[in-house]
Amino acid sequence: MVPRDPTQRHRAASPLELLFDLVFVVAVGLAATNLHEIEAEGAVTSAVLSYALVFFSIWWAWMNFTWFATSFDTDDWLYRVTTVVQMAGVLVLAAGVHAVMVDGDFTVGITGYVVMRLALVAQWVRAAVSSARYRPSAIRYAVGVTVVQVLWVASLALPHEARPFAAPLLILGELLVPVWVESRAETTPWHTHHLAERYSLFTLIVLGEGLLASANAVIDALEHTEHLGSLLTLAACGLVVTVGMWWIYFSREQHDHIRDLRSALVFGYGHYVVFAVAGALPAGIEVAVRADAGHVDLSSSAVAATVAVPVALFVLSIWALAIRPSLSLRANAVVVALALAVLASVAVPTLSLPATALLVVAVVVTLEVASPRGARAPSVPVTAR
Repeated sequence: MVPRDPTQRHRAASPLELLFDLVFVVAVGLAATNLHEIEAEGAVTSAVLSYALVFFSIWWAWMNFTWFATSFDTDDWLYRVTTVVQMAGVLVLAAGVHAVMVDGDFTVGITGYVVMRLALVAQWVRAAVSSARYRPSAIRYAVGVTVVQVLWVASLALPHEARPFAAPLLILGELLVPVWVESRAETTPWHTHHLAERYSLFTLIVLGEGLLASANAVIDALEHTEHLGSLLTLAACGLVVTVGMWWIYFSREQHDHIRDLRSALVFGYGHYVVFAVAGALPAGIEVAVRADAGHVDLSSSAVAATVAVPVALFVLSIWALAIRPSLSLRANAVVVALALAVLASVAVPTLSLPATALLVVAVVVTLEVASPRGARAPSVPVTAR
């Protein structure tokens, strides 16, 4: 397992990485489904907190696999088998999503999570054996990840009511492992174009759930013709918002934002917000569909917020991570103002969703007008050419 060349030309996502991503479609979909069901019952705060915890485990497992693969992917039989073990862990985690979010039972979720993480430890051990240059980093990763997994398992012995308080400390431990490793030893060899493509592919996964939610609105409209107009409007707005978010994300190249350890951490960790809120959007659309039929215990403003808040946070987070440096001061101010206007639309619930759609379109237009020729990202990731 020798390190990959970080300057390799035409480095694209492998078929194994694409298969690995498909497993996360299941996990993200289940998290979004449980989010909208809990929100519809009126427990918005607990829904958001439990979703944030579950989505962290999904995102962190995906991200660690992705950054390891960009440096050490050998795609031989042993690497593939170990990756399949990680995929099995994702499926176990997905099976435990409902128990975590609804019942507060972490047993199955932590079991699947630990399986994923220990399989990655095996990869780091193999890298340590194979590469003398990166052996210190690989050993530190193996030790750091293992210690945190032991603590996750130990947390299952805590009283039921204490587990939610232990989770943030363990999450902090997970986040600190890469900081500790990469700042103490030679930085692992990242392929920035490959990473940018991998992040773009995961963005498509989470945005795809929004398209499914819009399709469900159309299905409900056809089954309940008395709500035909409102549901079709909801579906159309959901489609416009989802496509607009896609347009915004891919409006700029992103690989050049991974320059050193600090920028890599900002880019990698900052995408938690991008992915999590994009994954929450379909839940908001589903809540709006149920609200149209009168099947939710939420105020109209709260229903509007389940869509408007994720959209606004998505725009602000990807603007801060990748778009802001390419815009003038005036264009930056316009984008931020439009995102804040999306939040403000909650004050007028009946118009919030159409207003959100129009404001997202306005952000897209702003970026297109402000984009110098050749600055916008290609429709096909550059590494796939």
